[in-house]
Amino acid sequence: MTFIATSRALVAVVFLGLAGPVRAQIPQNPTPPAVADSLHKFEKPVTAVLLPAKPWYRGKLVKATIVPALLIGYGAYTFNGGGFYTNQEASRDIHKVFPTFRTRADDILIFAPYLELGAVILSGVESRDDRLNIGLVLLKSELIMLTTVFAVKNLSQETRPDGSDNLSFPSGHTAQAFLAASIVHTEFRDKSQWYGIGAYTIATSVAALRMINNKHWQSDVVAGAGFGILSAHLGYLTHRNRWGRKPTLVGLNVAPAYFGGGTPGLTLSWRAH
Repeated sequence: MTFIATSRALVAVVFLGLAGPVRAQIPQNPTPPAVADSLHKFEKPVTAVLLPAKPWYRGKLVKATIVPALLIGYGAYTFNGGGFYTNQEASRDIHKVFPTFRTRADDILIFAPYLELGAVILSGVESRDDRLNIGLVLLKSELIMLTTVFAVKNLSQETRPDGSDNLSFPSGHTAQAFLAASIVHTEFRDKSQWYGIGAYTIATSVAALRMINNKHWQSDVVAGAGFGILSAHLGYLTHRNRWGRKPTLVGLNVAPAYFGGGTPGLTLSWRAH
């Protein structure tokens, strides 16, 4: 019995000696574990990113003028018999194929892209801009085109192939047709590229007929196409006022609120687009 009591006493001393240090390691005021933020766990961290400045050659003005500048530049290069394929050579080759062909269709086709524009809108296809803004861009573009074309005509004083007057360069018919085609392309290119292809095909036919009718040189029609496209692009670039569009409610929020004396109510906030 004495042996058993002694053994129990030793076991108790060993147990107390082991348990003492363990209790000493337990902090008296443990810090509660952090609660996970379930409201923002799916949000990406916001970091400040400095976007590099866009180079000048990728600006809207450069994109809008590069193609018209090439067309006008080629027209000026071949003006008055210059270039590797001269006006006279082009006229000679055209009239070998169409020696006596004459038509007034070019006087009518210059407005055909506008007829396409109206027909597509009336058929229910949604245009890029509303009708009022299309009309404003159209009027502005027409004013730019007429001013520049007739100013250059009076400055260049180039004689027409048929000798009727000295207002050959650039072609006003071609400028008018390509201006209208450019507006059709801009308004409906997001719906289908075929609208623009059809309009530009009509405009190219006008340019060809002006040469076949012996009214213009090749330099006249190429430069005229450039002036027409440039006028339309400038009309859009300078159009900043969005008349005719009704504001739509975006981000409409309704929240409870309390006014003077604890009167309950609602607050309405919205952002116009």
